[in-house]
Amino acid sequence: MALTAAVGNHLDLIKAAILGLVEGLTEYLPVSSTGHLLLMEHFLGWDDDAFGKSFAVLIQLGAILALLTIYFTRLWNLALNMFTSWPAARFVIGVLLAFLPAAIVGAMFHSFIKDVLFDVRIVCFMLILGGFVLLWVDRMNLQARHHDATEFPLWMYLGIGLFQIVSMIPGVSRAGATIVGAMLFGADRRAAAEFSFWLAMPTMVGAFAYEAYKSRADLAQGNMLAIAVGFVASFIFGWIVVKTFLRYVQRHSFSLFAWWRIVVGSAGLFAIYFLKPAA
Repeated sequence: MALTAAVGNHLDLIKAAILGLVEGLTEYLPVSSTGHLLLMEHFLGWDDDAFGKSFAVLIQLGAILALLTIYFTRLWNLALNMFTSWPAARFVIGVLLAFLPAAIVGAMFHSFIKDVLFDVRIVCFMLILGGFVLLWVDRMNLQARHHDATEFPLWMYLGIGLFQIVSMIPGVSRAGATIVGAMLFGADRRAAAEFSFWLAMPTMVGAFAYEAYKSRADLAQGNMLAIAVGFVASFIFGWIVVKTFLRYVQRHSFSLFAWWRIVVGSAGLFAIYFLKPAA
């Protein structure tokens, strides 16, 4: 029995490391980190555990801290100037305008989202649909008018925030929804991707804090080591993605991510209906 328990604990830590890696690699890309995590949990055997659903949100802390360390100097300068400089204050107001719609909807419909929409079939369909949306946006002849994420019009920040509401559906992608919204409003690829980073800060911190509070009973039941392992993996790979993604989108379209979504979503549907998940 002791050997079985030890093996089980080690397997859980391996699963946590894999999920942390997936979280870090996908959180800031337009491919839906939550969707990937739910699929991985389904096939690794964690989807029937209430903690498994919370884990997908809790390990975001690693990716959040990776982003905050990279943006620390800019955040510090923003904090120092927001009460004395209108451009700095205006940008803070813009981020808050973009953050509020999803925050309100997420708080109001948290139970519905977690109990109903955290369904791997929905995830797969949304991955596929989102992939085609990215291909469609890439093929549009959009004329970029905004090249600095800190200088968007205030109405545009709010509009991007309304787009972020759609990402409450797992599989849509928070980054994908905000990037598509920003580009449709006239941002270039780099500015759209960078604002998705800025908006991720309050959004992910808020989601983590809310989920940590709601799942405090799970945190007290010996799951902290698994969360710590997932956190470290999420931090490392999130840091790598943040450092490289903006350079990538300056030179390439989003077609790679679009096709990745379509392939993963299609493979997930095939596995769900024709293969049995791991016990």
